[in-house]
Amino acid sequence: TVDLKYDDVSYATVHQSAFLRCGMMPVQPIKELWWFKIGASEERVYYYDPTSVDAALMKRARRSSRDNTSLEIYPTQLSDEGEYKCRIVVWDNTGNSTEPSVPISKKARMMLKVNVPPEKVEITHLTSGRNLSLRCKSEGAKPPADILWTKTSPDGVETEIPDLTKTREIEPAGELYDTAEQIFYQLEENEMIAKISCVVRHHNTNTTIYKNITFVSPAIQNALKVTIQRFAEPVLYSSIENQDGRDNKAGLVKISADPGFKVPYNTSVTLKAAVPGVFPEPRYLWWVGDQTGMAGRELHIGNLEEDKSYYVLAENPLGRVVLEVPVHITTSDYSQWNDSSRDGDVIVDDTTGGLDTGAIIGIVIGALIAVFFIGFAVWYWTIRDGTHVFSPKKEKPHTIDEETIPFRSTDKPLLRTISTQTLEGRRSRREPSI
Repeated sequence: TVDLKYDDVSYATVHQSAFLRCGMMPVQPIKELWWFKIGASEERVYYYDPTSVDAALMKRARRSSRDNTSLEIYPTQLSDEGEYKCRIVVWDNTGNSTEPSVPISKKARMMLKVNVPPEKVEITHLTSGRNLSLRCKSEGAKPPADILWTKTSPDGVETEIPDLTKTREIEPAGELYDTAEQIFYQLEENEMIAKISCVVRHHNTNTTIYKNITFVSPAIQNALKVTIQRFAEPVLYSSIENQDGRDNKAGLVKISADPGFKVPYNTSVTLKAAVPGVFPEPRYLWWVGDQTGMAGRELHIGNLEEDKSYYVLAENPLGRVVLEVPVHITTSDYSQWNDSSRDGDVIVDDTTGGLDTGAIIGIVIGALIAVFFIGFAVWYWTIRDGTHVFSPKKEKPHTIDEETIPFRSTDKPLLRTISTQTLEGRRSRREPSI
Protein backbone atom coordinates (compact mmCIF):
# COMPACT_ATOMS: atom_id res chain seq x y z
CA THR A 1 0.00 0.00 0.00
CA VAL A 2 1.25 3.47 -0.94
CA ASP A 3 0.20 6.49 1.05
CA LEU A 4 0.72 10.15 0.07
CA LYS A 5 1.93 12.71 2.54
CA TYR A 6 0.69 16.23 1.79
CA ASP A 7 -0.54 19.47 3.40
CA ASP A 8 -4.10 20.57 2.96
CA VAL A 9 -3.03 24.19 2.79
CA SER A 10 0.38 25.59 1.92
CA TYR A 11 1.41 29.24 2.20
CA ALA A 12 3.82 31.23 0.13
CA THR A 13 4.90 34.84 -0.14
CA VAL A 14 4.78 36.60 -3.46
CA HIS A 15 8.15 36.75 -5.25
CA GLN A 16 9.48 33.96 -3.04
CA SER A 17 9.45 30.15 -3.39
CA ALA A 18 6.25 28.08 -2.96
CA PHE A 19 6.48 24.44 -1.82
CA LEU A 20 3.62 21.95 -2.39
CA ARG A 21 4.33 18.68 -0.63
CA CYS A 22 3.21 15.35 -2.10
CA GLY A 23 5.41 12.49 -0.97
CA MET A 24 5.06 8.69 -0.93
CA MET A 25 5.22 6.44 2.06
CA PRO A 26 6.86 4.04 1.48
CA VAL A 27 8.83 5.18 -1.52
CA GLN A 28 8.08 3.19 -4.67
CA PRO A 29 9.42 3.33 -8.22
CA ILE A 30 7.61 6.10 -10.13
CA LYS A 31 5.87 5.32 -13.38
CA GLU A 32 4.31 8.80 -13.86
CA LEU A 33 3.99 12.06 -11.94
CA TRP A 34 1.36 14.69 -12.72
CA TRP A 35 0.66 18.11 -11.20
CA PHE A 36 -2.51 20.03 -12.08
CA LYS A 37 -3.92 23.39 -11.12
CA ILE A 38 -7.67 23.14 -10.77
CA GLY A 39 -9.80 25.95 -12.02
CA ALA A 40 -12.58 25.92 -14.58
CA SER A 41 -10.63 22.96 -15.90
CA GLU A 42 -7.54 21.03 -14.89
CA GLU A 43 -4.46 22.88 -16.11
CA ARG A 44 -1.38 20.71 -16.36
CA VAL A 45 1.53 22.26 -14.51
CA TYR A 46 4.14 19.49 -14.50
CA TYR A 47 4.64 15.99 -15.97
CA TYR A 48 7.36 13.44 -15.25
CA ASP A 49 8.06 10.05 -16.86
CA PRO A 50 11.31 8.45 -15.63
CA THR A 51 11.84 6.72 -18.96
CA SER A 52 11.72 9.75 -21.20
CA VAL A 53 10.02 12.99 -20.07
CA ASP A 54 10.74 15.58 -17.35
CA ALA A 55 8.63 18.48 -18.55
CA ALA A 56 7.62 21.66 -16.74
CA LEU A 57 4.53 22.92 -18.47
CA MET A 58 4.73 25.98 -16.18
CA LYS A 59 8.17 27.52 -16.68
CA ARG A 60 8.45 28.49 -13.00
CA ALA A 61 7.60 24.94 -11.77
CA ARG A 62 9.99 22.10 -10.99
CA ARG A 63 10.22 18.90 -8.99
CA SER A 64 11.50 19.41 -5.50
CA SER A 65 14.88 17.98 -4.63
CA ARG A 66 13.52 16.96 -1.24
CA ASP A 67 11.61 13.91 -2.44
CA ASN A 68 11.41 14.10 -6.26
CA THR A 69 7.60 14.22 -6.19
CA SER A 70 6.73 17.51 -4.44
CA LEU A 71 6.40 20.70 -6.48
CA GLU A 72 8.25 24.01 -6.15
CA ILE A 73 7.23 27.28 -7.86
CA TYR A 74 9.66 30.19 -8.05
CA PRO A 75 9.16 33.09 -8.05
CA THR A 76 5.61 32.88 -6.79
CA GLN A 77 2.99 35.15 -8.25
CA LEU A 78 -0.37 36.11 -6.82
CA SER A 79 -2.03 34.33 -9.73
CA ASP A 80 -0.47 31.03 -8.52
CA GLU A 81 -2.93 30.91 -5.63
CA GLY A 82 -5.55 28.19 -5.92
CA GLU A 83 -6.19 24.46 -5.66
CA TYR A 84 -3.66 21.92 -6.94
CA LYS A 85 -3.81 18.16 -7.53
CA CYS A 86 -0.94 15.72 -7.29
CA ARG A 87 -1.26 12.32 -9.15
CA ILE A 88 1.42 9.70 -8.74
CA VAL A 89 1.49 6.34 -10.58
CA VAL A 90 3.84 3.74 -9.09
CA TRP A 91 4.64 0.09 -9.86
CA ASP A 92 3.58 -2.41 -7.26
CA ASN A 93 3.97 -6.16 -7.46
CA THR A 94 2.76 -6.67 -3.86
CA GLY A 95 6.17 -8.02 -2.92
CA ASN A 96 6.06 -11.00 -5.36
CA SER A 97 8.96 -10.72 -7.77
CA THR A 98 7.58 -13.54 -9.95
CA GLU A 99 4.40 -11.61 -10.72
CA PRO A 100 4.27 -8.70 -13.16
CA SER A 101 4.18 -5.20 -11.58
CA VAL A 102 0.83 -3.46 -11.34
CA PRO A 103 0.51 0.33 -11.77
CA ILE A 104 -1.12 2.00 -8.81
CA SER A 105 -2.41 5.60 -9.00
CA LYS A 106 -2.63 7.89 -6.01
CA LYS A 107 -4.14 11.41 -5.90
CA ALA A 108 -4.14 14.30 -3.42
CA ARG A 109 -5.65 17.79 -3.47
CA MET A 110 -4.26 20.83 -1.63
CA MET A 111 -4.60 24.64 -1.53
CA LEU A 112 -1.88 27.18 -2.12
CA LYS A 113 -2.34 30.56 -0.40
CA VAL A 114 -0.18 33.41 -1.63
CA ASN A 115 0.43 36.23 0.87
CA VAL A 116 1.40 39.74 -0.18
CA PRO A 117 3.21 42.14 2.19
CA PRO A 118 2.17 45.82 2.28
CA GLU A 119 3.43 47.64 -0.76
CA LYS A 120 3.10 51.23 0.47
CA VAL A 121 2.63 53.00 3.82
CA GLU A 122 1.61 56.64 4.11
CA ILE A 123 1.06 58.83 7.14
CA THR A 124 -0.78 62.16 7.13
CA HIS A 125 -1.56 64.62 9.89
CA LEU A 126 -3.75 67.51 10.92
CA THR A 127 -2.98 69.83 13.82
CA SER A 128 -4.98 72.14 16.04
CA GLY A 129 -2.78 73.68 18.67
CA ARG A 130 -1.10 70.77 20.44
CA ASN A 131 -3.83 68.34 19.34
CA LEU A 132 -2.85 65.98 16.54
CA SER A 133 -4.94 63.90 14.18
CA LEU A 134 -2.75 61.23 12.56
CA ARG A 135 -3.81 58.82 9.81
CA CYS A 136 -1.73 55.85 8.65
CA LYS A 137 -2.62 53.84 5.55
CA SER A 138 -1.17 50.51 4.45
CA GLU A 139 -1.82 49.62 0.81
CA GLY A 140 -1.73 46.41 -1.20
CA ALA A 141 -1.51 43.69 1.46
CA LYS A 142 -3.00 40.20 1.59
CA PRO A 143 -4.39 39.47 4.09
CA PRO A 144 -4.98 42.94 5.62
CA ALA A 145 -2.13 44.31 7.72
CA ASP A 146 -2.26 45.32 11.39
CA ILE A 147 -1.36 48.82 12.59
CA LEU A 148 -0.13 50.06 15.95
CA TRP A 149 1.37 53.36 17.13
CA THR A 150 4.55 53.99 19.12
CA LYS A 151 6.43 56.98 20.47
CA THR A 152 10.21 57.26 20.75
CA SER A 153 11.74 59.40 23.48
CA PRO A 154 14.77 61.68 22.79
CA ASP A 155 17.06 59.01 24.33
CA GLY A 156 15.77 56.37 21.88
CA VAL A 157 13.30 54.40 24.05
CA GLU A 158 10.27 53.25 22.04
CA THR A 159 6.96 52.62 23.78
CA GLU A 160 3.50 51.87 22.48
CA ILE A 161 1.09 54.77 22.79
CA PRO A 162 -1.72 53.61 25.11
CA ASP A 163 -5.36 54.62 25.39
CA LEU A 164 -5.71 55.96 21.89
CA THR A 165 -8.97 57.05 20.41
CA LYS A 166 -8.74 55.40 17.02
CA THR A 167 -10.78 54.19 14.08
CA ARG A 168 -9.81 51.47 11.59
CA GLU A 169 -10.98 50.88 8.03
CA ILE A 170 -10.24 47.88 5.76
CA GLU A 171 -11.00 48.34 2.09
CA PRO A 172 -10.62 45.68 -0.65
CA ALA A 173 -8.48 46.68 -3.63
CA GLY A 174 -8.93 43.87 -6.12
CA GLU A 175 -7.41 40.75 -4.55
CA LEU A 176 -5.52 42.90 -2.03
CA TYR A 177 -6.54 45.03 0.92
CA ASP A 178 -5.87 48.56 2.16
CA THR A 179 -5.87 49.20 5.91
CA ALA A 180 -6.22 52.72 7.35
CA GLU A 181 -6.18 53.78 10.98
CA GLN A 182 -6.70 57.25 12.44
CA ILE A 183 -5.73 58.35 15.95
CA PHE A 184 -6.03 61.50 18.04
CA TYR A 185 -3.08 62.47 20.19
CA GLN A 186 -2.20 65.47 22.37
CA LEU A 187 1.40 66.65 22.63
CA GLU A 188 2.80 67.24 26.09
CA GLU A 189 3.20 70.81 27.33
CA ASN A 190 7.00 71.18 27.13
CA GLU A 191 7.58 68.62 24.38
CA MET A 192 10.12 70.08 21.92
CA ILE A 193 10.61 66.89 19.84
CA ALA A 194 8.02 64.14 19.39
CA LYS A 195 8.78 61.10 17.21
CA ILE A 196 5.62 59.12 16.51
CA SER A 197 5.67 55.95 14.43
CA CYS A 198 2.99 54.06 12.56
CA VAL A 199 4.06 50.40 12.76
CA VAL A 200 2.53 48.20 10.06
CA ARG A 201 2.82 44.50 10.82
CA HIS A 202 2.00 41.72 8.38
CA HIS A 203 2.34 38.48 10.30
CA ASN A 204 1.73 36.17 7.33
CA THR A 205 4.84 37.43 5.56
CA ASN A 206 6.82 38.31 8.69
CA THR A 207 6.97 41.93 7.51
CA THR A 208 7.19 45.05 9.68
CA ILE A 209 7.24 48.55 8.23
CA TYR A 210 7.85 51.73 10.22
CA LYS A 211 6.57 55.07 9.03
CA ASN A 212 7.81 57.86 11.27
CA ILE A 213 6.66 61.41 11.72
CA THR A 214 8.84 63.61 13.93
CA PHE A 215 7.45 66.86 15.25
CA VAL A 216 10.15 69.44 16.00
CA SER A 217 9.56 72.82 17.65
CA PRO A 218 11.26 76.02 16.42
CA ALA A 219 14.15 76.89 18.73
CA ILE A 220 16.55 79.76 19.47
CA GLN A 221 19.76 80.06 21.46
CA ASN A 222 20.05 81.96 24.76
CA ALA A 223 16.29 82.28 25.03
CA LEU A 224 14.40 84.13 27.74
CA LYS A 225 10.73 83.66 28.56
CA VAL A 226 9.13 87.09 28.22
CA THR A 227 5.69 88.61 27.90
CA ILE A 228 4.98 90.41 24.64
CA GLN A 229 1.89 92.55 24.36
CA ARG A 230 0.86 90.93 21.08
CA PHE A 231 0.47 87.50 22.67
CA ALA A 232 -1.64 86.29 25.54
CA GLU A 233 1.00 83.91 26.90
CA PRO A 234 4.76 84.33 27.48
CA VAL A 235 7.04 83.31 24.60
CA LEU A 236 10.72 82.42 24.22
CA TYR A 237 12.67 85.48 23.03
CA SER A 238 16.21 86.21 21.90
CA SER A 239 18.17 88.31 19.39
CA ILE A 240 20.21 87.26 16.38
CA GLU A 241 23.14 88.92 18.14
CA ASN A 242 22.92 86.08 20.69
CA GLN A 243 22.96 83.32 18.06
CA ASP A 244 26.42 81.92 17.31
CA GLY A 245 25.38 80.24 14.05
CA ARG A 246 27.55 77.19 14.69
CA ASP A 247 24.90 74.92 16.21
CA ASN A 248 23.40 72.43 13.74
CA LYS A 249 20.61 71.40 16.09
CA ALA A 250 17.36 70.73 14.25
CA GLY A 251 14.78 73.46 14.60
CA LEU A 252 17.05 76.48 15.13
CA VAL A 253 15.69 79.62 13.48
CA LYS A 254 18.06 81.08 10.88
CA ILE A 255 17.78 84.67 9.58
CA SER A 256 19.46 85.99 6.44
CA ALA A 257 19.53 89.55 5.13
CA ASP A 258 20.05 90.76 1.56
CA PRO A 259 22.28 92.73 1.11
CA GLY A 260 23.13 92.51 4.84
CA PHE A 261 22.30 93.54 8.40
CA LYS A 262 24.41 96.72 8.04
CA VAL A 263 23.56 98.79 4.98
CA PRO A 264 24.05 102.33 3.66
CA TYR A 265 21.40 104.98 4.17
CA ASN A 266 18.21 104.66 2.08
CA THR A 267 18.91 101.04 1.10
CA SER A 268 16.23 98.36 0.66
CA VAL A 269 16.69 95.14 2.67
CA THR A 270 15.04 91.72 2.44
CA LEU A 271 14.95 89.58 5.59
CA LYS A 272 14.34 85.85 5.23
CA ALA A 273 13.60 83.27 7.95
CA ALA A 274 14.25 79.53 7.74
CA VAL A 275 14.03 76.71 10.28
CA PRO A 276 15.91 73.63 9.01
CA GLY A 277 14.68 70.33 10.43
CA VAL A 278 11.48 71.67 11.96
CA PHE A 279 8.17 69.86 11.40
CA PRO A 280 5.53 70.78 10.65
CA GLU A 281 6.59 73.88 8.76
CA PRO A 282 6.06 76.88 11.05
CA ARG A 283 4.09 79.99 10.27
CA TYR A 284 6.00 83.29 10.33
CA LEU A 285 4.89 86.75 11.46
CA TRP A 286 7.04 89.91 11.09
CA TRP A 287 6.51 93.28 12.76
CA VAL A 288 8.29 96.45 13.85
CA GLY A 289 7.15 98.66 16.72
CA ASP A 290 3.37 98.72 17.07
CA GLN A 291 2.69 98.09 13.39
CA THR A 292 0.43 95.30 12.19
CA GLY A 293 2.30 92.05 11.63
CA MET A 294 3.02 90.70 8.15
CA ALA A 295 2.80 86.94 7.55
CA GLY A 296 5.31 85.06 5.43
CA ARG A 297 8.84 83.73 5.37
CA GLU A 298 10.26 86.98 3.91
CA LEU A 299 10.01 90.66 4.87
CA HIS A 300 10.92 93.39 2.37
CA ILE A 301 12.06 96.74 3.84
CA GLY A 302 12.15 99.66 1.43
CA ASN A 303 14.59 102.60 1.72
CA LEU A 304 15.81 102.17 5.29
CA GLU A 305 16.70 105.57 6.79
CA GLU A 306 17.54 104.71 10.42
CA ASP A 307 18.54 101.84 12.68
CA LYS A 308 15.56 99.61 13.42
CA SER A 309 14.84 96.33 15.16
CA TYR A 310 12.44 93.95 13.46
CA TYR A 311 10.83 90.93 15.11
CA VAL A 312 9.83 87.57 13.66
CA LEU A 313 7.61 84.90 15.22
CA ALA A 314 8.10 81.25 14.21
CA GLU A 315 5.34 78.95 15.48
CA ASN A 316 4.15 75.37 15.02
CA PRO A 317 2.10 72.98 17.23
CA LEU A 318 5.04 72.24 19.53
CA GLY A 319 6.03 75.81 20.33
CA ARG A 320 6.77 79.35 19.25
CA VAL A 321 9.75 81.66 19.50
CA VAL A 322 10.41 85.34 18.80
CA LEU A 323 13.71 86.56 17.37
CA GLU A 324 14.82 90.20 17.28
CA VAL A 325 16.57 91.23 14.05
CA PRO A 326 18.40 94.60 14.27
CA VAL A 327 19.27 96.32 10.98
CA HIS A 328 21.83 99.16 11.13
CA ILE A 329 22.66 102.15 8.94
CA THR A 330 26.40 102.50 8.24
CA THR A 331 26.38 106.14 6.90
CA SER A 332 24.21 109.20 7.46
CA ASP A 333 23.28 109.67 3.83
CA TYR A 334 23.00 107.59 0.73
CA SER A 335 26.40 106.45 -0.55
CA GLN A 336 27.17 106.25 -4.23
CA TRP A 337 27.92 102.84 -5.67
CA ASN A 338 31.05 102.52 -7.78
CA ASP A 339 31.29 99.46 -9.98
CA SER A 340 34.57 100.40 -11.72
CA SER A 341 36.86 98.39 -9.42
CA ARG A 342 39.30 96.03 -10.99
CA ASP A 343 37.97 92.90 -9.28
CA GLY A 344 34.38 93.61 -10.24
CA ASP A 345 33.16 93.95 -6.65
CA VAL A 346 30.77 96.67 -5.62
CA ILE A 347 32.55 99.50 -3.76
CA VAL A 348 30.86 102.11 -1.59
CA ASP A 349 32.10 105.68 -2.25
CA ASP A 350 32.44 107.35 1.18
CA THR A 351 33.29 110.85 -0.21
CA THR A 352 30.17 112.72 0.90
CA GLY A 353 29.71 116.35 1.87
CA GLY A 354 27.58 115.66 4.91
CA LEU A 355 28.55 115.43 8.57
CA ASP A 356 28.21 112.29 10.53
CA THR A 357 26.64 112.08 13.99
CA GLY A 358 29.94 112.32 15.88
CA ALA A 359 30.89 115.60 14.19
CA ILE A 360 27.53 117.18 15.03
CA ILE A 361 27.83 116.23 18.71
CA GLY A 362 31.38 117.71 18.86
CA ILE A 363 30.20 121.04 17.42
CA VAL A 364 27.37 121.31 19.97
CA ILE A 365 29.68 120.61 22.93
CA GLY A 366 32.25 123.17 21.65
CA ALA A 367 29.57 125.87 21.36
CA LEU A 368 28.40 125.27 24.94
CA ILE A 369 31.97 125.57 26.26
CA ALA A 370 32.50 128.86 24.36
CA VAL A 371 29.32 130.37 25.80
CA PHE A 372 30.45 129.41 29.31
CA PHE A 373 33.84 131.13 28.98
CA ILE A 374 32.36 134.31 27.48
CA GLY A 375 29.88 134.61 30.36
CA PHE A 376 32.63 134.07 32.93
CA ALA A 377 34.84 136.78 31.37
CA VAL A 378 32.05 139.37 31.41
CA TRP A 379 31.33 138.67 35.07
CA TYR A 380 35.00 138.90 36.04
CA TRP A 381 35.69 142.27 34.35
CA THR A 382 32.51 143.75 35.77
CA ILE A 383 33.52 142.92 39.35
CA ARG A 384 37.01 144.27 38.77
CA ASP A 385 35.81 147.71 37.62
CA GLY A 386 33.41 148.04 40.57
CA THR A 387 30.40 148.24 38.41
CA HIS A 388 27.45 146.24 39.64
CA VAL A 389 25.68 145.23 36.59
CA PHE A 390 23.01 143.45 38.47
CA SER A 391 22.99 145.45 41.75
CA PRO A 392 19.78 144.90 43.66
CA LYS A 393 17.81 147.99 44.59
CA LYS A 394 18.22 148.81 48.30
CA GLU A 395 15.12 149.82 50.15
CA LYS A 396 15.28 152.94 52.37
CA PRO A 397 14.72 152.11 56.07
CA HIS A 398 11.19 152.96 57.17
CA THR A 399 11.12 155.28 60.23
CA ILE A 400 8.31 156.42 62.43
CA ASP A 401 8.55 159.83 64.03
CA GLU A 402 6.89 160.03 67.41
CA GLU A 403 5.50 163.45 66.71
CA THR A 404 3.70 162.33 63.67
CA ILE A 405 1.85 159.56 65.42
CA PRO A 406 -1.58 160.57 66.72
CA PHE A 407 -1.86 160.09 70.45
CA ARG A 408 -4.64 157.99 71.77
CA SER A 409 -5.67 157.76 75.38
CA THR A 410 -5.16 154.08 75.31
CA ASP A 411 -1.56 154.40 74.22
CA LYS A 412 1.16 154.33 76.82
CA PRO A 413 3.29 157.48 76.91
CA LEU A 414 6.77 157.13 75.61
CA LEU A 415 9.61 157.48 78.11
CA ARG A 416 10.78 161.00 78.40
CA THR A 417 14.36 159.89 78.06
CA ILE A 418 13.60 159.16 74.42
CA SER A 419 12.86 162.06 72.22
CA THR A 420 12.49 160.21 69.02
CA GLN A 421 12.14 156.41 68.70
CA THR A 422 12.60 154.62 65.43
CA LEU A 423 11.94 150.98 64.59
CA GLU A 424 15.63 150.60 64.00
CA GLY A 425 16.80 152.78 66.93
CA ARG A 426 18.26 151.77 70.26
CA ARG A 427 16.50 152.11 73.58
CA SER A 428 18.08 154.43 76.26
CA ARG A 429 18.47 153.22 79.77
CA ARG A 430 16.49 155.04 82.50
CA GLU A 431 18.70 156.51 85.08
CA PRO A 432 18.05 155.14 88.52
CA SER A 433 16.04 157.42 90.84
CA ILE A 434 17.64 158.51 93.99
